[in-house]
Amino acid sequence: MPQKASARQGADRTVDREASRVSSSIQPPLPSGAYMGAAQRVYFRRALLEWSARLESQATTTMRHIQHETSNCPDDTDRATREEELGIELRARDRERKLQRKIEWSLELLERGDYGHCVDCGEEIGLKRLQARLTATLCIDCKSDSEMRERQRLG
Repeated sequence: MPQKASARQGADRTVDREASRVSSSIQPPLPSGAYMGAAQRVYFRRALLEWSARLESQATTTMRHIQHETSNCPDDTDRATREEELGIELRARDRERKLQRKIEWSLELLERGDYGHCVDCGEEIGLKRLQARLTATLCIDCKSDSEMRERQRLG
C-alpha cells in the first residue's frame, strides 16, 4: 500500500513539475493595466494550449509504447514488474486526462471572460497564483476554506 501511495505522489509531482515548466517557459505577463487585460489573456491562453498539447503528446507516446510493448517475458518477475510499471504509467495518464478537462474548462472560462476570477466569491485569483497553477478556479482564501472543510470532514 505505501508503494502505491509513493507511486501516486511521484506521478503527481511529475504533473506539477510539468505545469511549472509550461508556465515558466513563456515570458510572464506584465501585471500593469487592468486585471486580465488583453496581453494577460493571450499569455494564459497560450500557456494553457501549450500545456494541453504537451499532455496530448505524452498520451500519444504512452499509447504507442503500450501497443508496441512486447508482453513476452519469460520470467514471471519481469512480467510483474512490467505490468506494475504499465499500471503506474496508465494512472499518471488518467490524472493527465482529468487535468486536460481542467485545462479545457480554463480555456472556456477564458473565452467567456471569467478566467482569473474565483468561482465561489468572484474575486480576482491573482496573476502569481494563476502562473503557479494555470487551472486555479478559487482565490487563495476560498481554496484555504475549502481545504479546511475537507480536513474537518475527513477527520
